[in-house]
Amino acid sequence: ADCVVAGYRLHKSGDDAVGSLLLGLYDGDGSLASVGVIGAFPMARRRELFRELQPLVTSFDEHPWNWAAHVDPDVVRRYGGGSRWNAGKDLSFVPLRPDRVVEVRYDHMEGQRFRHTAQFNRWRPDREPRSCTYDQLDRPVTFSLDDIVPGLCP
Repeated sequence: ADCVVAGYRLHKSGDDAVGSLLLGLYDGDGSLASVGVIGAFPMARRRELFRELQPLVTSFDEHPWNWAAHVDPDVVRRYGGGSRWNAGKDLSFVPLRPDRVVEVRYDHMEGQRFRHTAQFNRWRPDREPRSCTYDQLDRPVTFSLDDIVPGLCP
């Protein structure tokens, strides 16, 4: 899938490395929806990404996820939310202009999000960010088990 890179989280090692890239897809209303993250990079690549992405850093005022700036009034550039799995985990992020497209691999969707962390394939400078929509995703065929094995379901 081709996704928009909408932000990044800092790596736990410090303020000079990317921990994960935040991915988005445009929905039918034209809103950029959060669909998952890419987080598996060697440390050297994390530092390269940090430097590479600095020109794209923007304020929340100009970001599609500008709601994040209002979650914690003490946070200027970063969203200060919490994790449902780990209350102490910092989910803040640095917003990026949604200008970069990345091709990712993913296992499957759960609702409107990737079920597991996506894997980086390559940058897609040939793609327009607005072309990254849910329509590009393969949708699994749904079926009723009772249609396949009649009488199995009461």
